[in-house]
Amino acid sequence: MARTRVGVLISGRGSNLQALLDATQDPVFPAEITLVLSNKAGALGLERARKMDVETGFIDHTLYESRKDFEQDVDARLVQAGVELVCLAGFMRILTPWFVEKWRDRLINIHPSLLPAFKGVHTHDRALEAGVRVHGCTVHYVRPEMDEGPIIGQAAAPVLPGDTPDTLSERVLRAERKLYPACLKLVASSGARVSAERVRIPDSLTLDGDEQLINPS
Repeated sequence: MARTRVGVLISGRGSNLQALLDATQDPVFPAEITLVLSNKAGALGLERARKMDVETGFIDHTLYESRKDFEQDVDARLVQAGVELVCLAGFMRILTPWFVEKWRDRLINIHPSLLPAFKGVHTHDRALEAGVRVHGCTVHYVRPEMDEGPIIGQAAAPVLPGDTPDTLSERVLRAERKLYPACLKLVASSGARVSAERVRIPDSLTLDGDEQLINPS
């Protein structure tokens, strides 16, 4: 069966990109990463991709007069590479409604909180300030509003006594590295469908019980 062709957009070190690259090395994984694009020339994630013989590209957003002009070139590069599904992995640009709608239900993102809690930035600081006992991460389909969209999967991470934003961030990142490949697998295999702005997953792919920290596993 043909594997879904995936493009990944990054801006930095590519920690979640590495998790996706590792997962897609398995020939039975239903997706393959065919292109990694960055808006930062020195992004470490580009080197991660090159080491695994994945095509890379750099498009400097500062050279464009508008976000849409930049995104049109990003879109053209994705289309040229035959990309069918786009993953955001630390892509530090707010996307315009034009791009989001062009890739509607084919564009997913990972966010370091249990959405809808703590949208935006500095999620770990805000979680600690709020005194929550459980934090985590979310993979969702992207919508024009920031950190909105049908939720594909979530992973919980405990908040421990003495946590700092850095220690909590590292614990959540470990959860992210498990969750993102699991959700990509689900989407690429057509196990996740959007209906009425909710992700519908067949019963055969859902988890039993309510004790799981990662859903889907």
